[in-house]
Amino acid sequence: MVALLSAQARITLPAIVSSNMVLQRNTTVVLWGWADPNEKFILEASWIQEPLALSADAEGNWKVEVATTGSKETQTVKIKSQDETINLENILFGEVWLCSGQSNMVMPVRGFNGQPTFGSNEAISKSENSKIRLFVVPQIGAKTPQSEIGKAASWELASQESVWKFSAVGYFFGQQLQEILDVPVGLIQSGRGGSRVEAWVSKEALSEFQEVNIEDADMAKSRVVPTAHFNGMINPIIPYTIRGALWYQGEGNYTNPESYKKIFPTMVEDWRTRWGIGDFPFYFVQIAPYFYNKPDVFNTNSNSAFMREAQLECVNLIPNSGIAITLDAGEQFNIHPAKKKEVADRLLYNALSQTYGYEYVDGTSPVYDALEIQNDKILLKFKNVDRGLYAFEELSGFEIAGEDHVFYPAKAEIVNRRDVLVRSEQVAEPLAVRYAWSNWVVGTLYEDSFLPASSFRTDDWEDATRSPKKE
Repeated sequence: MVALLSAQARITLPAIVSSNMVLQRNTTVVLWGWADPNEKFILEASWIQEPLALSADAEGNWKVEVATTGSKETQTVKIKSQDETINLENILFGEVWLCSGQSNMVMPVRGFNGQPTFGSNEAISKSENSKIRLFVVPQIGAKTPQSEIGKAASWELASQESVWKFSAVGYFFGQQLQEILDVPVGLIQSGRGGSRVEAWVSKEALSEFQEVNIEDADMAKSRVVPTAHFNGMINPIIPYTIRGALWYQGEGNYTNPESYKKIFPTMVEDWRTRWGIGDFPFYFVQIAPYFYNKPDVFNTNSNSAFMREAQLECVNLIPNSGIAITLDAGEQFNIHPAKKKEVADRLLYNALSQTYGYEYVDGTSPVYDALEIQNDKILLKFKNVDRGLYAFEELSGFEIAGEDHVFYPAKAEIVNRRDVLVRSEQVAEPLAVRYAWSNWVVGTLYEDSFLPASSFRTDDWEDATRSPKKE
């Protein structure tokens, strides 16, 4: 317990349990807080008939489970002890989503200085909406798991003042979800620019992969300190009941794809275990192409295509998950691309199709499945292409290699509306294809809902090289 209690404040609540909050609808939510040891008090809620008699334990902790409904009416909570009354007002039932990750999740609707967000003026000018509520967890690292957020924070109604500084990806997702479902939406932003995935994992979970001893760590550098943001920014909001989570992170780990493929699924599993509400939906963003000041790193971990591959594989490692591919939404010299609504849209399509049962909404990008060698050509087959593949213009970004494992630029074309045929005059007997296998690339292959394919390779060669020759 981090709050100091006194005779004047016998009961306290975490910042996230407060007026204007959105409680997850049609489920059982947890309300919790602190009081004097063994303190007895009453909790009244406008939607339940009888008040609940509660008491703190010997250490002053208390929590209670309360069933919510689908009502769209404003609700209240009143907590009364012998000496005080706490009133929580203007509460709504709705859909609650956690938005976490590093700077591309934190990037606000207004954008960063010199790094704008497309559509920001329109979004801000139309932002007044009492059915959307926003909560920003202060960016704090800690050496041990904290019970409460270390700085002042509160729920805000969507308005010009609150929206301009809120996560663009989170807001664009939530604004559309609220409009489509016609229910309130609560968005919790808990992200930190430049943070590595290790910072978001609990000590217990991360210790499976590395020794964790941060007693002497500098919290001014918490974004790269293992467990620091889990301790300061995730643990304090558990067990606030959520529908699901959105995650945009990976740039900070892009040179370590193999370890990311282990740590990230472990983080998700650990969060789900600690929340105790089952395998809640977890939708995440594949990092966008970016120059990284490394133009020729074809077969090393400095090529972010390996990270994009690892993130795509995480979909199969994390139950009830989905990925937003952004191969067409990067910027060569800006690691914070302006196309945040496109990212939010693709997360939304995952949620609508998988979480909310919109069977006619397509949320999955095409994924490479198999190849057929046809003499001097290779035919690529894909999953998730029931309605076919599409390209706005000529396909580009394909490379092909033979027995020498040297990749050459290749011509590619969509055939039968669902396969891709790849060939090069410089490779008479091809064995493998790679697509968009560079730090900086612009994706050209889509399925017909305009969801782009990820980078992919058909080989697992460790000695592959790229020919300097041009076709």
